[in-house]
Amino acid sequence: MGIHLAIAGVLLISFEFTPNEPESMEVSLSESEFNEQPDEVVQAVSVDKAAVQQQVDRIKAQQEAERQAEQQRIAELERKAEAARKAREREEQRREEIQRQQQQQQQEATKARQAAEEAKREAEKLAEQRRKAEQAAREAEQRRKAAEEAERRAEEERKRREAERKRLEEERRKAAEREAQLQKEMEAERERRQAARRQQMLSEIEKYQALIQQTIQRNWNVDESMSGKSCELTISLAPSGFVKNVSTGAGDPAVCRSAENAVLKATTLPVSEDPEIFEQMSTIKLTVKPQL
Repeated sequence: MGIHLAIAGVLLISFEFTPNEPESMEVSLSESEFNEQPDEVVQAVSVDKAAVQQQVDRIKAQQEAERQAEQQRIAELERKAEAARKAREREEQRREEIQRQQQQQQQEATKARQAAEEAKREAEKLAEQRRKAEQAAREAEQRRKAAEEAERRAEEERKRREAERKRLEEERRKAAEREAQLQKEMEAERERRQAARRQQMLSEIEKYQALIQQTIQRNWNVDESMSGKSCELTISLAPSGFVKNVSTGAGDPAVCRSAENAVLKATTLPVSEDPEIFEQMSTIKLTVKPQL
C-alpha cells in the first residue's frame, strides 16, 4: 500500500505539475527502474501493474488530450494570430490605401487648389484685361465723343464762319452797292457840279468875253468903212488882266489893225479872279465887229 501510495503521489505530482506547453511528457517506467527496487516493491508493482498501466494510459490519454487541446489552442491562436496578421496587413493595406488616397486626395486637392489659384489668376487676369478693355472702351468712347464734340464745334464754327462770311459778303455787297450808289451819286453830283461849273465858267468866260468886248469897243476908233466887217483876235493875258500879247487872224486888215490898237490902248482887260476860269481865259480868241 505504501508503495502504491508513493507511486500514486508521484503520478499525481507529475500530473499536477505537467506544463501546458505543446510538448507532451511521457512517464514511462522501465523495467530497470523497477528492478532497482527491492523485491517487495517489484512484487507490489507486478501485482498492480495492470492498474498502473491503466493509470499511465489514462494519464497519457489525458496528456495527449491536453496536448491536442494545447495544439488546437495553439493552432487557434496561430489562426487568430494569422487572422490578426492578415487583418493587420489588411488594416495596413487599408491604412496605406487610405494614406495613398489621402495623398492622392491631397495631390488632387493641391492640383485643384493650384488649378483654382491658376483659374483665379486667369480670372483676375481676364478681369484686369476686361477692366483695361472697358477702360480702353470708355476712353475710346470719350475720345469718340470728344471727336464728335470737336467735329460738332468745328461744324458749328464752320457754319458760323460761313454765316459770317456770307454776312460780310452781304455787307461788302451792300457796302459796294452803297459805295457804287454813292460813287454814282458822287459822279452824278460831280458831273452836275462840273456841268454847273462849266456852265458857270462858260457864263463867266462869256461874261468876261463880253466885258473884254466892251473894253475893246470903248478903246476902238471905228468909221463907216468898217461896217459889216470883223477880225479874229488872239489875246494873251496876265492874271492881272495885263495884255501880254495880241495877234490878229482872219478878217479885214484895216479892221484888224484898228482892233489890235484898241486892245493895246486898253493895256489891261477884265479877267476873273478864279484861277480855273482865268486858266481858260489866259489865251482868248475873239471875233470883234465894230459897233457903228
